[in-house]
Amino acid sequence: MTTKRDPARSILLVGSVPGTDTEDVLRRLVPALGSRLKYIPDGETGQRNFFIGWQIYKFGAAPEVVSPFGQNGKFEETPVPEDKIKEAAEKLEGMSTDYDTAALESYPIFRRLKEEGVIPEGVKFQVCLPSPLTFVSPFIVGDYKTAIEPVYERAILSALKNIVASIPKEELAIQWDVPLEFALLEGVWVKPWFSPLKQGILDRWLKLTAAVDTAVDMGFHFCYGDIGHVHFTQPKDMGLMVDMAKELLSQVKRRVDYIHMPVPRDRDDEAYFASLKDLQTCRRETDVYLGLVHTDDLKGTLKRIEAASKVLDNFGVATECGWGRTSPEDIDSIVQISNAVSEAA
Repeated sequence: MTTKRDPARSILLVGSVPGTDTEDVLRRLVPALGSRLKYIPDGETGQRNFFIGWQIYKFGAAPEVVSPFGQNGKFEETPVPEDKIKEAAEKLEGMSTDYDTAALESYPIFRRLKEEGVIPEGVKFQVCLPSPLTFVSPFIVGDYKTAIEPVYERAILSALKNIVASIPKEELAIQWDVPLEFALLEGVWVKPWFSPLKQGILDRWLKLTAAVDTAVDMGFHFCYGDIGHVHFTQPKDMGLMVDMAKELLSQVKRRVDYIHMPVPRDRDDEAYFASLKDLQTCRRETDVYLGLVHTDDLKGTLKRIEAASKVLDNFGVATECGWGRTSPEDIDSIVQISNAVSEAA
C-alpha cells in the first residue's frame, strides 16, 4: 500500500510546464513547490508542448487518416471505402507514439536531481498519457476512427508497458488525460462513433487502468480543454465529472490514486461543487484535486476552496489544466497562489 500524504496539503501539476527542457522545468519548480508535491511531470517540453498535437506526425505511414483539425473541429468529410480503411490500419499496425521515449529520456534527469537533493525523496515521476479516445476523437477522420482507435490503443499500451518496465514502480505515477471524453459526453465539438456512449467510455478507461501495474500510482485528469485557455464548453457544475468518477471507482479493479477536476474562475458558488458530496463515501483511497487555482486571483481561489470545503473533505489543489503556453508572469502568480493555499509536508 502506498503511503499517502494528506491531499489537502498537496498540489498537483497537471502536466505541461513552459521550459527549455526537463531539467530547466524541474530545477525551477521543485524549489518553489517541491515539499507540496506528491508527483512531478517532466513539463512536456519541446514537441510535446501543445498537448497531443505532436502525435499526428506518428501517422506518416497512412497520413490520409489524419483530419484537417481546426479549433472548432468542423470540416467536410467524404466517405472512405472499406478497403482503404483496412489498408490504412494495416500500415499503421505497430506504430510508435514515442511517449515511452520521452519518459525514458526525462527519468534519468529526475533521478539525478533526486540524488542531488533537488527533488524530495518521496516525490514520484509523473508520466501523462492521453487516452486513445482523446487523440482519435479530434485527429482521425470519421470513417477511419473505428479501425484506427484499436491500433492507436495498442501503441499507447505498448509505450505504457515499456515505461512501467523501465522506471522503478515505486517512483512512477501514470496520469490518464481524458478531455475528449467530456466533449463527447457534453455533446460538443466532436461526435461519437460508438454506442452506448457513457459505458463505452468507461470500458475504455477500465482497459487502460487494467494495464497499469498495481504497484504504480495512477490518476485521471478530467479536463474540459484549454485551447487558447478556453474550455470547449463551460461545465454547468461538477455533476457530470462526479458521475463519471463514481462510475469509474465502482467498476475499476485496481486503486485510483487521484482524480483531478477543473473549476472555472467564475464559479465560487456552492451549486457548482454540490455534487462532490457524492464522492465522500465512494472515493476510498482516491485523492481529489480541484483545479481552482487561477492566475492573479488569490481572493477568488480562497472563495472556491471555501465553497468546495462545505461538501468535500481533504482535497488537493491545482490549476484547471496544464501550464504549457502560459506566460512566465502567470506562472509566478500560479506558484505564489498555490503556495498560499497549501502547506508543506
